[in-house]
Amino acid sequence: MNTTKCATTPAAGPTAVTCSREAVPQFLYAPLYWLAVGTFAVGTEGFMIAAILPRMATDLFVSVQAAGQLVTIFAFTYAVSSPILTALTGGFDRRKLLILSMSAFAAANLAAAWSQHFWSLAVARILIATSAGLYVPGANALAGALAPPERRGRALAIVSGGISLAVALGVPLGAFFGHRFGWRMNFIGVAGLSVIALAGLLFGLPKGIGAGLVTASLRERMAVVRQPPALFALCVTTLWAIGTYSVFTYIALFLATVVGLGGVAIGYVLFLWGASAFIGLLLGGLANDRIGSHRVIFAALPVMALALMSLTLAANFLAQSSRLAPVLTAVVIWGLTAWGFFPAQQSRLISITGLKGTPVILSLNASFMYLGFSFGAAVGSFVLTQGSVTDLGWVGGLWVVSSLTLFILSDGRKKQLQPTRAKENK
Repeated sequence: MNTTKCATTPAAGPTAVTCSREAVPQFLYAPLYWLAVGTFAVGTEGFMIAAILPRMATDLFVSVQAAGQLVTIFAFTYAVSSPILTALTGGFDRRKLLILSMSAFAAANLAAAWSQHFWSLAVARILIATSAGLYVPGANALAGALAPPERRGRALAIVSGGISLAVALGVPLGAFFGHRFGWRMNFIGVAGLSVIALAGLLFGLPKGIGAGLVTASLRERMAVVRQPPALFALCVTTLWAIGTYSVFTYIALFLATVVGLGGVAIGYVLFLWGASAFIGLLLGGLANDRIGSHRVIFAALPVMALALMSLTLAANFLAQSSRLAPVLTAVVIWGLTAWGFFPAQQSRLISITGLKGTPVILSLNASFMYLGFSFGAAVGSFVLTQGSVTDLGWVGGLWVVSSLTLFILSDGRKKQLQPTRAKENK
């Protein structure tokens, strides 16, 4: 975009004006889309395990519960390593750091594809989680720094949209390829996506991009966590994540046992869940803008809990021939409400810390979410060991109820503190 710059010319008289065209740099979206390819690869790898877990367990000669610990290992490593590594690498060149982390992510996925034993695959997943936990916050931080304030929300939506698209498309595609070609092909496919993202980073990001970008230190991150309103809100995210992932991790086993589905059919159900989740993200964002985060969260969490519990009800009180429609309905409502909650929760977190603390609180929210994913996979494994796969629904629903309870208690406490703070500021 060009603008005209004009100035008076004394030599030509007091009223003479000379004008010149001055170039104003345009905001380019292309780098954001390359960053989003990387987040799509990360999201696909993180969510695809649920579709192929039973086949992995069989091939690795372990139980499904043991194979589920691969999810726990990945999510816990991501949750812990991401804030630490992001803070420690704050002074690194942004472009080089993203290229390095995506290269490591691709290599680790190839290592996972060639793993012959459970523990070698577990090590590979640790490496995958470490590189992913470094890439995603770096990509979001760069997107926020590149965009002008009026376009920052759109820029962040593009980059984080890669993970949303992975939920909708990456997971069912993983189920399809895992069934047709074996679970190892899933990791090879993610490595291929990573190479495409890497090429985009190499040729689509100008050298020196993001120079001078400031990254929050560990002390600054801990300062946010020590604030009770922020900590309680982050724990709401963790409890929500435990609820959804205690069921999602073992959804393939649940569908095979309760409804009699297998192979590609599970991929269709996961596509239904992913598409519902994607729509839920969009509707959750729109509803948040119209009625506010409090009402969206208060509506989404109880409906999500009921949807999860209805999976157990269908399994225990309906004949197998009558279960498909209720289970599919529950899956759709679960996807809509689980991810419809997410934009509102992010908005609530931003309202707690303010715009200045947005990058830190959203980065912490991702860590607390993955912490919940790790605990959720462990909870699901415990349920399978001590009970039955049909118990997953009511257990997941109870965790969501606990998330709702904490939200109500912490939101009430926040409202009580607001008048006190207002008096103190006078």
